[in-house]
Amino acid sequence: MNITHITSSVMPKLTPVKQGLKNHLVFSCFKIDAMATPRDWYHTAAYTVRDHVVERWVKTSSAYYDQDPKRIYYLSLEFLIGRMMSNAALNLGMQNELSEGLGALGHNLEAAVEMEQDAALGNGGLGRLAACFLDSMATMDIPATGYGIRYEYGMFKQSIEHGQQMENPDNWLRYGNVWEFQRPESTYTIKFYGKVVQVPTEHGTKSHWVDEEHVVAMAYDVPVPGYGTETVNNLRLWSAKATKEFDLSHFNDGNYEQAVENRNETETISKVLYPNDSSASGRELRLKQQYFFVSASIQDILRRFTSTREVKTKADWKDLPNKIAIQLNDTHPSIGVAEMMYQLVDVHGLEWDFAWGLVTKVFAYTNHTLMPEALETWSIDLFGSLLPRHLEIIYRINHEFLLMVNHHFPGDTALLQRVSIIDESHGRRVRMAHLAVVGSHAVNGVAALHSELLKTTLFADFNKIYPGKLTNVTNGITPRRWLNQANPELTALIAKAIGDGFQKDLTKLIKLTPLADDKDFRKAFRAVKKSNKVRLAKKIEALTGVKLNTDSLFDVQIKRIHEYKRQLLNVLHVITLYNRIRKGEGKNITPRTVIFGGKAAPGYWMAKQIIRLINDVAAMVNGDPAVGDKLKVVFYPNYEVSAAEILFPGSDLSEQISTAGTEASGTGNMKMALNGALTIGTLDGANVEIMEEVGDENIFIFGLTTPEVAQTKANGYNPWDYYYANAELKEVLDMIAGGFFSVDEPSRYQPIFDNLMHKGDQYLLLADYASYIACQDSVGLLYQDQEAWSRHAVLNVARMAKFSSDRTIGEYAKNIWNVKPLKAIDKAKKK
Repeated sequence: MNITHITSSVMPKLTPVKQGLKNHLVFSCFKIDAMATPRDWYHTAAYTVRDHVVERWVKTSSAYYDQDPKRIYYLSLEFLIGRMMSNAALNLGMQNELSEGLGALGHNLEAAVEMEQDAALGNGGLGRLAACFLDSMATMDIPATGYGIRYEYGMFKQSIEHGQQMENPDNWLRYGNVWEFQRPESTYTIKFYGKVVQVPTEHGTKSHWVDEEHVVAMAYDVPVPGYGTETVNNLRLWSAKATKEFDLSHFNDGNYEQAVENRNETETISKVLYPNDSSASGRELRLKQQYFFVSASIQDILRRFTSTREVKTKADWKDLPNKIAIQLNDTHPSIGVAEMMYQLVDVHGLEWDFAWGLVTKVFAYTNHTLMPEALETWSIDLFGSLLPRHLEIIYRINHEFLLMVNHHFPGDTALLQRVSIIDESHGRRVRMAHLAVVGSHAVNGVAALHSELLKTTLFADFNKIYPGKLTNVTNGITPRRWLNQANPELTALIAKAIGDGFQKDLTKLIKLTPLADDKDFRKAFRAVKKSNKVRLAKKIEALTGVKLNTDSLFDVQIKRIHEYKRQLLNVLHVITLYNRIRKGEGKNITPRTVIFGGKAAPGYWMAKQIIRLINDVAAMVNGDPAVGDKLKVVFYPNYEVSAAEILFPGSDLSEQISTAGTEASGTGNMKMALNGALTIGTLDGANVEIMEEVGDENIFIFGLTTPEVAQTKANGYNPWDYYYANAELKEVLDMIAGGFFSVDEPSRYQPIFDNLMHKGDQYLLLADYASYIACQDSVGLLYQDQEAWSRHAVLNVARMAKFSSDRTIGEYAKNIWNVKPLKAIDKAKKK
């Protein structure tokens, strides 16, 4: 069937942008100019851009249907896609026309953009990485679909009240979503609970999952347009719908709550991103969420596979790995290994061994953490109650895996215990990372250091069992979002200097290298940075009331609040600077604005205390007339993608200071460097590779290395030794513990002090303090020489090519997925 020909004949001819705006204001928003609100103008502009996106989307879908290429399915619990309209307009090359069209009608594109809510489909780096990957796959014409959950509410919308994090509902869908398309025809039944019975067959017995409860997963599609290409891929998000909408008998009896109880309980599954798992019900809901979206996605993948060919014999299934590659983004979707076995064996009737051979060729797994406590495990009781058939399947997978291990390493019972998918030592739990490793043909870390540590520590046993399975694919970021869109002034400056095309080929930035020694270019580069800092300062003043000195060094740490990311070490430096200024030593101190941002998980008490301490320190410092403009501290509330697009371009210094050996990669470090910030950091995660690319002289490195961290702990690390040996450190810690920043509650931060001094300082803040302070002193000294600083900054931008997500996706495509590009426009031309 020639789908392309059919769709081309019915596609409407697109009107010019200005006329499209007029049409959509009336026919889509049902408004006239005099009555239209700013939100109406956003919707008008978005619908206009969407028309052009949909045209390409149809061509892409048609080409995929006709040519049936191998497709990538990217399963992730998070997709932080950010605002869609401006990104789509830029990728399609119609931003200027859109701006001119709105201007001709008396309206402003920037004002329309500000009306768009960030899609609350993620929390941090995991979700933002997934969004970058989708952008790169579309830009590189790789047939791909992302799969996730259509959360009605995000994790939460953060506000700061009396210095403390407040969590408010993030109802991002309140005004609808122009960019999603509901697909009621794409629904799948998801099963929970029930029991497994054995039914006799002519070949023995067959397991049947019975008495289960049903939930319906309905698809919502979001287009993902590539840059400078006709390709528009799909992000498919699942929303939970009850199989029984409304119980009329209960309603007629006056029991109104019970009438809708079933529907409400069911739809809770896709209600909120990351429900608090501190309770049994919260943990159950998290597991439900994961299985819900994975089961729907795999059913959808297999439906697509079978619909493009008529499967009459089992031999046809041999083609599955040639048509499907599924990437598990962290452990959250790893239940997919068991679900695929369930679908192939129980639903489609394949033999176990044949099905398992297919599964291990289809799946690949990306690990994002080195911390054992961050790898998901589920109690056997919870797992068996919720997914009884899948627990049976996992038991069998594990049994056969352990038989294989024992065959190759006979008698090593300790090895069997360590690698077993079922952990018998902590109350019997299913180890989801182990399931992902055993069920995948490739397992990758996300930075060179991280991947090496996976091989030598966390997955050392698996590396011995499966030589060559563990590999590295260093993370990357999309230059379309994080340079072209976030920093248009720098983009224009670079284009003027070296020509266009770097947005799609970041290796072209190397042409900036000689311009680092060009005085006029450095001056223009500083002017762009100053403009971005002014924009950021205005935003911060509007949000917090704090007026900033835009000539000061903007020292920025924005990321999820966590002890291992060591925002607290940054606070210790702030207090150290404050003390020096108070003592009259501020004459030679470089004026500095320290900007924090990030959310603490609702149940993470210590992270919340760190936020409160930051705000209490900020109140003290900012209110001290002796400090003036020499030091300011701000906490940027509700850090999200649209905030990052302002924060990254306005940053001078990028804080990447996690304890060596704890951060898998990081991508904020890449975004800041690409936008002309210098990095201060430990040799952790991707910092190592950033240093290799930009050169030792263009980055500030401090602190213990990963081997030194291990050796320090092995030698019996004692934080008190550092406390007594460093007068400045002792003074700072005593101020925190003694209530200097919390006079209304002197003991408020005693737990922070105790955590460092009495509970072992797990992340070695005190061990790295002196090195960090000395490094920060070097930062301040260099910033006083603006010519030298901007030279280093230009070289950082010039040497960022490795950290494009296009390079990352290219490595996945070649080394893991074995997939090739397919251009939708090529297919259209052939017809």
